[in-house]
Amino acid sequence: MNVDRRARLKATGIRIFTRMLHRYFALTRGMTLGVRGACFDEQGRIFLVRHTYVPGWYLPGGGVEYYETAEEALEKELREEGNLVMTERPKLFHAYFNRSASKRDHVLLYRVNVIQTTPKIPDREIRESGFFSLDALPEGSAASTRSRVAELRGVHDPVNLW
Repeated sequence: MNVDRRARLKATGIRIFTRMLHRYFALTRGMTLGVRGACFDEQGRIFLVRHTYVPGWYLPGGGVEYYETAEEALEKELREEGNLVMTERPKLFHAYFNRSASKRDHVLLYRVNVIQTTPKIPDREIRESGFFSLDALPEGSAASTRSRVAELRGVHDPVNLW
């Protein structure tokens, strides 16, 4: 067996081993990943949504699918939940463990400047949405929303739990 063929077989074996290892980790250490956007307009107001299926006001976002990057998922969720377009690349603010969702859920919070192409019309998922001053959040804002806004304002350092 020549050296070139041996090197190719070794490289193929390493690729197969790496794929098997990743599948093992997905089964034994798998986690879910979500993204949320702290979306600010030109006036410095933050965008919040009120869903049809859960009470309270939240930062827009959703899950990252297998085929998406976190930034792609964020871009998609902002478009779907608020007709929002990012005016610059989002900045990762903090990563959180969301144990209220499951024992393996994590959320990436991005800070991003946006424009709204058209007002969001209520649909089956989003009941209401809008931009709010950081010091005048709507009544019924979720505790997680209030905590994230306090962190963004510098009232306290980010915590690791959503």
